[in-house]
Formats: sequence, structure tokens, C-alpha cells
Amino acid sequence: MTGPVRTCIGCRQRAAKSELLRLVAGSDALGHPAVVPDPDATAPGRGAHLHPTAECYDLAVRRRAFARALRAGELATAPVRDYLTSH
Repeated sequence: MTGPVRTCIGCRQRAAKSELLRLVAGSDALGHPAVVPDPDATAPGRGAHLHPTAECYDLAVRRRAFARALRAGELATAPVRDYLTSH
């Protein structure tokens, strides 16, 4: 692997930053706290990385990894699920 390496919060495997989807704490369409995909990696603030697969998403939800990695309280994860199903 060349370039920056990050750890997936779902499967805990290390991968090139370009292979992972960056996630940040933000808000959903209703203004509630949520995990928001940041595919361009330009959003400010603490980020977490996830393989863009349903398997890693499910593992991260089961482990409650989103709130821990982003150092935030309870966050809705629906925007990430919606992004993964549409891409």
C-alpha cells in the first residue's frame, strides 16, 4: 500500500485511504445528529473510515463503532446506509 493508510471501523482492517469512505458527524435531513458520508473527504471535523460495503456497515452498527470513532453521542446511521445502497 502506498499513500495514507486508515483502519475501517467495521472490519478493523487497514486499507489505503482511497479505498475507504470517510464519515463525519453531522445532521440528517431533519436536523438530527447523524453520521454523514463525506466521499470527497473535505468536510471539517473528526472523521472515521469505512469500507463501502454492507458487511462493514453492519459490523460497525453492531459494534457501535460510529459514536466511538467520532467521539460523539448517539448518532443516526441511516444516511450512511442510504449512501451505500445508492452507490
